[in-house]
Amino acid sequence: MRKFILTLVFAFISSNAIMAQTKTVHLRIIETSDIHGSFFPYDFINRKPRKGSLARISTHVNLLRQQYGRNLILLENGDILQGQPTCYYYNYINTGTTNIAADLVNYMQYDVQTIGNHDLETGHNVYDKWISEIKCPVLGANVVDAQTGKPYLKPYIILEREGVKIAILGLLTPAIPNWLSENLWNGLKFEDMLSCARKWMSYIQENEKPDVVIGLFHSGYDGGIATNDYRENATAQIAREVPGFDVIFYGHDHIRRVETLKNIEGKEVVVIDPANNAMYVADTEITITQENNKTLTKVNAKLTNVSDLPIDEGFMQRFKHEYREVDKFVNKKIGKFQNTISTRDSYFGSSAFNDLILNLSLKITGADVAFNAPLAFDAEIKKGPVRVADMFNLYKFENQLYVMSLTGEEIRRHLEMSYDQWVNTMKSPEDHLLLLSPDTRDDQQRLGFQNYTFNFDSAAGIDYEVDVTKPDGHKVRILRMSNGQPFDEAKYYKVAINSYRGNGGGELLTKGAGIPQEELKNRIVWSSEKDQRYYLMEEIEKTKAMAPAANNNWRFIPDEWVRPAAERDREILFNKK
Repeated sequence: MRKFILTLVFAFISSNAIMAQTKTVHLRIIETSDIHGSFFPYDFINRKPRKGSLARISTHVNLLRQQYGRNLILLENGDILQGQPTCYYYNYINTGTTNIAADLVNYMQYDVQTIGNHDLETGHNVYDKWISEIKCPVLGANVVDAQTGKPYLKPYIILEREGVKIAILGLLTPAIPNWLSENLWNGLKFEDMLSCARKWMSYIQENEKPDVVIGLFHSGYDGGIATNDYRENATAQIAREVPGFDVIFYGHDHIRRVETLKNIEGKEVVVIDPANNAMYVADTEITITQENNKTLTKVNAKLTNVSDLPIDEGFMQRFKHEYREVDKFVNKKIGKFQNTISTRDSYFGSSAFNDLILNLSLKITGADVAFNAPLAFDAEIKKGPVRVADMFNLYKFENQLYVMSLTGEEIRRHLEMSYDQWVNTMKSPEDHLLLLSPDTRDDQQRLGFQNYTFNFDSAAGIDYEVDVTKPDGHKVRILRMSNGQPFDEAKYYKVAINSYRGNGGGELLTKGAGIPQEELKNRIVWSSEKDQRYYLMEEIEKTKAMAPAANNNWRFIPDEWVRPAAERDREILFNKK
């Protein structure tokens, strides 16, 4: 009898010991991505208040920290160093202090930072300094030192919360050489994301044995540039083909998305993207239950709209000096426009806005022909004083200016691909002029078009027609050089072009003109030391007063079809609210 009682006691103790091994941990994970300088609730470009911003995200984070403490994990996913004059000022003007983008990451106590393609576009001097100033790890497993073959950035990090091991693996889209001049990323190479994810997942699982694995990818869901060596946007592919991830936070493509995919082992993987400009955050609750050496993970994910949250006054007080410095910088007057110009006109023909950039590019470089696309969907510079802020509407990114050697045929084929992405092949007068898509109105890079507006190149230096009744590849007819000389498809011309396009961005020179990617650098006969916006601003300062006007060197035909179609499409694009 005594033996039986002891057996029951031991069984009871053992049962309680097993029950004591059960533990549940609740994590809250917030991701920001593609902030693009939206630090303050003020638009320094258009000089007016704006929604969203890190100042509002800070309010959201502070409230969650009160609830979750250290179990709130804050992730920043790159493209933070470009987009607003705030970034430009601290990247290139006031370089003697800590970069504001590092100060912000440190102030908000981010746990992890990754690097984006637009961060690399600032150049080694800027992003290496920024990385050194950030107190949390900066991840990028596939950003590799070309000499050593080792990662240039930390591949992953292990965080521990209440005994739970959380692995976070960072990756960057490897399409950098298609967009950026090599001097900006010299000494680096960018590995394919899929193979890199497989390699590091295997290493992490074998050596770290984490309870939760998180991806933090500056790469879109899918699509984009695809070569034999890599995909630009590989998030969905990795989620499906690389087992081990519980959730992948991503960005780059500026499209809000929350989706649950199944990997090749049949397990669910959440992928989530908050899009751009600090209007939303990726907001995820992860519940980890550990029992008898087994771990059960449950993920609930949503996008949280922060666009109208209260502003964190403590945040604004901390950065009031930086705010004032930038405000003073952007309000400097550099010239005067005698008329208002708008990118809206650029989609329907030769326009004062786009032609101003083209004409200045020709003047700066002495080239024969210039290409440019509207880099902002709906930007305007009003009649009157022109300030530094306006230059960020005139030219959005810190691209360099190139002069490239292209044949006449390559110029035409480049334009053919541009217009094929831009305009419809009209079968009747009732058709659309433009290639529109109602499904992309919330896509921050398409905004109602089927394709990216920043790839809609037109040209100066040549006179030409675009016949919208002709099939793709046969719409453009170049009539002459704008100076009256004949245009020769066999002749080489000097072409002014931005570095994004000259390096292969948009594939207009590769798929369009037919120039192999590896040959592009040999076609560059001159490149600017500073960014294109700098030279545009310099020319406006020299001229002082300008009256920008359309060149009218190209037009859509037939006119009787195009005019009413353009009016209908303008109404759809710009009076949709």
